[in-house]
Amino acid sequence: MLLPQARHKDRNETSMVMGTEVGYLGEQLIKMGVVNEEQVMRALELQAKNRAKGIKIMLGQALTQLGYCKEEDIARAMAKKWGLDFISINKEGIDMAAANLITPEIALKYKLLPVRIQDGKLLVAMSNPNDIIAIDDIELITGYEVQPIIVVDRELNIALEQFSNISKNINTQDELEQEAEEKIDSIDDDEVNEKPAVQLVNQVLNQAVRSNASDIHIEPQEKYTRVRFRIDGVLHEIIQAPLRLHPTIASRIKVMGGMDIAERRVPQDGRITIKIEDKTVDIRVATLPSAYGEKITMRLLNRSSKVLTLEELGFPDRHLRRYEKAIRLPYGFLLITGPTGSGKSTTLYATLAKLNSPDKNIITLEDPIERRMDGINQIQMNARAGMTFASGLRSILRSDPDIIMVGEIRDRETAKIAVESALTGHLVFSTLHTNDAPGAVTRLGEMGVEPFLTASSLIGVVAQRLIRVLCPQCKKAYEMSREEILKSVPDFPIGPDESSVILYKAVGCMSCNNTGYRGRKGVYEFLSVTEPIQKLILEKASTNDIRDVAISEGMNTLRQDGLMKVKQGLTSMEELLRVVM
Repeated sequence: MLLPQARHKDRNETSMVMGTEVGYLGEQLIKMGVVNEEQVMRALELQAKNRAKGIKIMLGQALTQLGYCKEEDIARAMAKKWGLDFISINKEGIDMAAANLITPEIALKYKLLPVRIQDGKLLVAMSNPNDIIAIDDIELITGYEVQPIIVVDRELNIALEQFSNISKNINTQDELEQEAEEKIDSIDDDEVNEKPAVQLVNQVLNQAVRSNASDIHIEPQEKYTRVRFRIDGVLHEIIQAPLRLHPTIASRIKVMGGMDIAERRVPQDGRITIKIEDKTVDIRVATLPSAYGEKITMRLLNRSSKVLTLEELGFPDRHLRRYEKAIRLPYGFLLITGPTGSGKSTTLYATLAKLNSPDKNIITLEDPIERRMDGINQIQMNARAGMTFASGLRSILRSDPDIIMVGEIRDRETAKIAVESALTGHLVFSTLHTNDAPGAVTRLGEMGVEPFLTASSLIGVVAQRLIRVLCPQCKKAYEMSREEILKSVPDFPIGPDESSVILYKAVGCMSCNNTGYRGRKGVYEFLSVTEPIQKLILEKASTNDIRDVAISEGMNTLRQDGLMKVKQGLTSMEELLRVVM
């Protein structure tokens, strides 16, 4: 944070701490009881080490890096130094009426944002409260006297990013290509070109990409149009737009997706590729007629995001070792199970990335292709043209594959061909919708796969869910005694020597859009098909019997893995219970 210099004569004031010259910040933090002299000395040593490497860091940065204080403590200390007010944007929020007095371009240019109007003055959060030119410009633009305030830099950066979303424009892939060729054709339909609808669609897409939303729902209600984002697996209402704009919003999205804007009575599907700054995003669009108009659902797939590794997914170490051993086998059938949106495709892509090498012929059947991967032959399903999972699987067996990935086992025919492919020397991966790993064995039997085929081909089953990760900026710790935790959660993994356990709960801040969570991790169980499991499959044993034997052989259940992540402070107990029974 840059601080005023010209207004104060004491900017070079220093004091002595343990024989070392220290600036005002260290002295003030010690007076406030935030840090002690020894901690300041360690921070100064860290500064010196970085300076020797040619890296310049401020004392406040060193103290926060070492964990001795928070950014808010630094901001409060400097506010006292310069006689300015400190405000937490995270706690007090921003009055949008005040913020909208300036444009996003001005806010980004000077790195400032009006927070609210108080006593006839405009309180402005500034990265540099001594920027006289910025203050004069804001006073000229708004007509208010500006009162600079001190805020945490991180909070200001997040607020600026959110405020600037509405000013960003987007381009579809087709529009980018047309601009490059200088052959942009105007769309004559007045409904589609209506400015408010175009701006709203741009704003929604921009905000969705920056919020890492996986889906956008645009839903006409009786009196308004509701826009919701699915972020980290949970739907959040973002805005309510006037219902009169809905037809033009729908038309704009249909034009972008290459759909028929005149047809509103039947469902339609379309695809959009857009570029927002440096991110290329593929969007699947689906429309559905409803009582008040067409409901529009958009699934966002970011091409720019990297493929996660198996280590980054959240596999427990023991399960990861067993899983990596299974995928290195020359042939066999391996299933990933879980409900829709549980991250099965992500696990499959991470697995294929691990196995991808020039000496392997990897072919995938997908509907749709969610991520393009170099070195892998990916085939898009097309039911209208007769290209189904079953027919595609028969065809690729004639293309000399080493590894086959089938997007989903949906019927008996596909299941049987996949199993037989595994028996004929191929390594086959696929997904199935079951609640847990042992349930996949029973499900294959219900689909008509003979037990002897399943027992001979199946090498392992992964069951998974996605849980939201607590926001590191605002999560709050609380302590529970051994008796309390075991009373509410009898199977909680607490050691015999532990008298209590520290857990965390969600709070909510600007960093996490006030949800208390940011990002997701997987919760896993891995069933390795051993000889005892094979015998149970041949005997058509129940899911419970298979589960009991698997647990006795060392399988951690989804719940057990989730409880370990709760104990590690990765997520909250409430979030785990929302996802796993």
